[in-house]
Amino acid sequence: MTEAIVQDPRPLLAVLVSLVAAVLVVASYRSPNVREGWTILAAVAKFGIVASMLPRVLEGAVFEWTVVELLPDIAFVLRADALGMLFAFLASGLWIVTSFYSIGYMRGLDEANQTRYFAAFAVSLSATMGIAFAGNLVTIFVFYELLSIATYPLVAHDETPEARSAGRKYLAYTMFGGGVLVLAGTVMVYWLTGTVAFTAGGIEELANADPGLAMLAFFLLAVGFGVKAGIMPLHQWLPEAMVAPTPVSGLLHAVAVVKSGAFGVSRVVLDVFGPELVFDLSLPFGFSAGLMLSTIGAITLTAASLIALRKDHLKQRLAYSTVSQLSYIVLGLGLFGWYGLVGALLHIPAHAFMKLTLFFCAGNLHVSTHTDYISEMAGIGKRMPLTMGAFTVASLGMAGIPLLAGFVSKYYMLIGGVRMGMELTPVAYYLVGALLLSGVLNVAYFWPVIYTAFFEAEDDHDAKPLVDFRMGGERRSTLATTAGRGAGDDVATDGGRPEDDDDASDEDAVDVDDIVEDADGSDGEVDAGTAEGTDESAIPDAEMDDLPTDEEGVVRPDFNTSERDFSEPADRVDTGDYAVDQRPSDVDVPFGVGREGPDADAADGDDDHTADDDHVVDAGGDDHDDEHHDDVHHDEDHHDDHDGHHGGPPPGGWEHLRGLEALRGRESTWFTLAPILTAMTLAVLLGVIPYEMGFLELIELIVDTRLPEEVARP
Repeated sequence: MTEAIVQDPRPLLAVLVSLVAAVLVVASYRSPNVREGWTILAAVAKFGIVASMLPRVLEGAVFEWTVVELLPDIAFVLRADALGMLFAFLASGLWIVTSFYSIGYMRGLDEANQTRYFAAFAVSLSATMGIAFAGNLVTIFVFYELLSIATYPLVAHDETPEARSAGRKYLAYTMFGGGVLVLAGTVMVYWLTGTVAFTAGGIEELANADPGLAMLAFFLLAVGFGVKAGIMPLHQWLPEAMVAPTPVSGLLHAVAVVKSGAFGVSRVVLDVFGPELVFDLSLPFGFSAGLMLSTIGAITLTAASLIALRKDHLKQRLAYSTVSQLSYIVLGLGLFGWYGLVGALLHIPAHAFMKLTLFFCAGNLHVSTHTDYISEMAGIGKRMPLTMGAFTVASLGMAGIPLLAGFVSKYYMLIGGVRMGMELTPVAYYLVGALLLSGVLNVAYFWPVIYTAFFEAEDDHDAKPLVDFRMGGERRSTLATTAGRGAGDDVATDGGRPEDDDDASDEDAVDVDDIVEDADGSDGEVDAGTAEGTDESAIPDAEMDDLPTDEEGVVRPDFNTSERDFSEPADRVDTGDYAVDQRPSDVDVPFGVGREGPDADAADGDDDHTADDDHVVDAGGDDHDDEHHDDVHHDEDHHDDHDGHHGGPPPGGWEHLRGLEALRGRESTWFTLAPILTAMTLAVLLGVIPYEMGFLELIELIVDTRLPEEVARP
């Protein structure tokens, strides 16, 4: 099918509409309802502009608009072809969903700097549209760098040292790392061919260029774009960017940033070098450039899945899941053949719908219950039935269960790998094995979340060995402390806790303070002077009973199972998100599980609560960004159903909401719940009726116009 070029400004309008919205958002900072109205209006307008081009694109038309001529054969041009429409149609549609979710999330947590957030979000979508509609390597490079700049304020939104550090690492990797590689590859392609324009099936001159230089240019471009796609070992920015608000995580990991990386790799394979040349470029030991690209994807998806198994923080687990799932796209792009390429491109919308659902669910759990750690989620399905139900559906899709989006894309890639192994090279069979293994690992790291939420009770919790505990699990209660217990008794911690003895009775328990009180008649407050006069016969002898004591001679149980001293803060491991390193003891954490009531507030310190006293929110939800206190804490008591409780089940366990109660809005606000159910529904529909949604038809058009006739559609 020949492409019919149509000179039309609509690709440019799709880029500009959210830039205009960003200006209006900033101008409306004193009126939150107006500000967010501009956001939604711009999202709908952008989607309308993109959707208006879809019917003609499916017929073979290409909408093109040249903005400015830079150099001979180099222009700043926007071009809406079938491949660009795939990314633009997906991103613009999901911006509408994410905009509604952002309103519920940001207002629900009374986040600071909301105007800056919505403005940066709009600019990010402009850069995303520019990447989708870029007509050559120079244009996509410019928007690629603009996207990194626009999303930096979103990553560093909280303005904490951790957020600023994550933002700097994000820029270092994506802008100064990946961007430099893309620029170098662009210069090499122009030097070898005299053009940088995207051409369906690849630039012909590259096939006649020096193979070594062509190979170098390919890997510069593929790795440069792959940085944003999270390929290992250039993925470290992505998990650390999880410090950003959850809607940003959805934008980063499902819609814009990481997908721009995968989309860039798609452009390089399909429109710069072409699938045939990528397969023909030879490397030692029988590997071609395409097989090398697929091998990198296979290693990344396996390693990231194994790392995800160990993450207790839900968003961190989802972050490494994203690294793994994006590598499916990279792997599929290296499979030479119709099925492999269709599966790779179909996984772009499939992953977007499923991962957006998962991140939205994680954010809704945080807004409604302040629960972020999987080890604290026992029984939370009772409190959040719709949210966890949607999480379950999306998780099944990620694992490739039939009738969901993930199954269709992975099925195409499996068939593509098998056919390539049979007809071209046996190496492809190893790639098929990696796909199957990753599906098993998907089940392994998603199932504990589902099982914990729906099949465990708060008062009889079986901690998973895959969540930083010894093999075999550990039975204990996750309920917050109740009257008569200390701050750290019978609550879920993530390390440094002795094993609960199910056979021990309350009568056998020995309270050292009671012994001391009975011995000297005091109220249990013993100073250094009175300690010497205490009747030592009433206190267990540490040497005789082999019981450890602290510096004051008080018996303390030995929590250590290794040489590590859990009474001291642990060294940060990886990004510090292992539960055992994040919270070595709930007694020392003012907002951990088991801390509630006045004592917890006192432990937080006066400074932690001054924000509520000084910060005034009007009826419309205006946070007055310029007057907002810098030290606002997002886990304040008034955001929870149970005052003073932060994370995990409250005293007495989760409130059990029935289906009708949840649908009436008792589970959470519909600003967050409706986008969750919408994204989940899209994931189901793409698995059941992919043609009717337009994505599969569009993808088949892309692949048919980029493969030679002898390997075209079977």
